[in-house]
Amino acid sequence: MSHESTERAAKSSAAKLPYFPLYLRILVALVLGCLVGVALGARAHWLELPARLILRCLAAVAPVLILLAIIRSIIRANIRGRVAGRLLGLLLVNTLVAIGVGLLVANALGPGAGSAVAVPASRTTLPIGIVDQVLSQIPDSLLRPFVDNNVIGVVLIAAAFGFAVRQLGEDARRFTETFTSVALDATGVVLSWLIALVPLAVFGKVAGVVGVSGFAAFAALGRFLGAVLLALLLQASYYIARIRLGSWVSPLRLLRETRDALVMAFSTASSTITMPVTYERLVHGVGLRAESASLGALVGSNFNNDGTALYEAMAALFVAQLTGHHLSLVEQLTVVVTSVIASVGAAGIPEAGLVTMTLVFTAVHLPTEYIAVLLTVDWFLDRCRTTINVLGDMTVSCLLDGRVASTPRPSESTLPSA
Repeated sequence: MSHESTERAAKSSAAKLPYFPLYLRILVALVLGCLVGVALGARAHWLELPARLILRCLAAVAPVLILLAIIRSIIRANIRGRVAGRLLGLLLVNTLVAIGVGLLVANALGPGAGSAVAVPASRTTLPIGIVDQVLSQIPDSLLRPFVDNNVIGVVLIAAAFGFAVRQLGEDARRFTETFTSVALDATGVVLSWLIALVPLAVFGKVAGVVGVSGFAAFAALGRFLGAVLLALLLQASYYIARIRLGSWVSPLRLLRETRDALVMAFSTASSTITMPVTYERLVHGVGLRAESASLGALVGSNFNNDGTALYEAMAALFVAQLTGHHLSLVEQLTVVVTSVIASVGAAGIPEAGLVTMTLVFTAVHLPTEYIAVLLTVDWFLDRCRTTINVLGDMTVSCLLDGRVASTPRPSESTLPSA
């Protein structure tokens, strides 16, 4: 057989290989990690090295992802005056409520408490006062926040450059938007490479944890899964109450008319991909004004990731409980602030939340190695929290539309053709 024929046959065979989605690869890695951990015992801790390397790379990508996402969002934002103030107020309140719900549920249920999982020897913590904690977030160098993974410092730099570009004129603004979009897309490609290695990280970390500490972490992980689902349900109930009391829209009608967007959010785990469907359903299904729908579903979606913020706050508290580290009030407030900011940088793409989570963990000196343990259930929780993110966008749109309905919604004949 010739070289060309062999190459064609190889490509044909590769094309016939079944595609395994990420969550299936993670589940296989989880099972294999458990088996290898039991077989090797304490010697399996050497297998944690791949997980540490991959998570270090994810931590390196996180500051760049947040920087580019925030600069682009500020440049693209085209809202002014009272509407801008009201939109930002709604987004901030919803996110703070989400984080508050997450921390309340995590503190009340303590899903990671009493698991006695070994803490990495390299981990150290120092008591820090609130003034020192605030001052430590202010960068004394443009590069230091990227080296230290200081999320607040990165955001301050991004905001400064974003608002500065808006003062430079239309040409500079358009050039910078194009540049940041290309850079953000390139960062997304690098991120996709790292995400493809996530099952390897899961395998190594699970094998190491099972070999050294047994299955205590995974018993706690089941409790964590239930706690997150409970918190997300409470956040959804908050949205429903806000819609019922603050707008003319019936919550049942909203859920009925936007079910396509909610199902798409769950199936794709991407609020960005779902965004056009969300907007179309709000306008042509629910009957919101186009301006309200666009502000909530299009503009707000860049800043409004309540489900992600809730999850990252709960994940930080869970790992703190799992490793026997008590988070003080100051540290929990730090989790709140960094979760809000990190959720903005989640960029609406699948698995981006696990990247920004490294920044939340770093802010309160938690071991980022345990993110790999969370990945065993993250593929499912990612879909759940994305659905909450989209429901939050819809809630903002309804509240911006007010208590008085607009003109009758367009008939089906006026909908754009597919």
